[in-house]
Amino acid sequence: MPVTSIINGVDLERLSQTIAAVTADPALARFQFRAGNRWIDGGHSRTTIQGFYGAGQEDATRTDPFTVDSDEPPVLLGQNLAPNAGEHLLHALASCLTGTIAYHAAARGIALDGLECTLEGDLDLYGFLGLDSNVRPGYEQIRVTIKAAGDFDDGQLAELESLTRFSPVRDIVSNPVPVAIDVARA
Repeated sequence: MPVTSIINGVDLERLSQTIAAVTADPALARFQFRAGNRWIDGGHSRTTIQGFYGAGQEDATRTDPFTVDSDEPPVLLGQNLAPNAGEHLLHALASCLTGTIAYHAAARGIALDGLECTLEGDLDLYGFLGLDSNVRPGYEQIRVTIKAAGDFDDGQLAELESLTRFSPVRDIVSNPVPVAIDVARA
């Protein structure tokens, strides 16, 4: 009977197979994720996420779409029906950082007993409201605190911190990414 080694919920045999497959065929590493959003009212909108391209083909494993709502708090003229877009960005960064650490730690044999990530982002409405062209409309700074629990030494803890460099969302928010926008009539 085959023995499967699982660390941090990651099947190391499947991870090794994935790395080997991507190494043998770099085209398998190319992914395209997609989302569609529909405005509902005021600051409220709904995003639908289902299909994506990856590992050389369209993925058909998601039979039902994920839906994610966004709104604003009342102080920003919303109805508090969901987190706002900036809060979703913090969620995306947090989940990507923790997933990145868990996967890379598993590959290095570092078992985690727990991993928590807390984020704060500072934003000045002067930019969003167009009141000062010198103030950016997005976050001025994001602070992340990660607490890792497990039986590891200080060197391994430092290694866990260094693993965040592999986070795709950290890269996206830290480095400019070209965004092409086309507005057309419906």
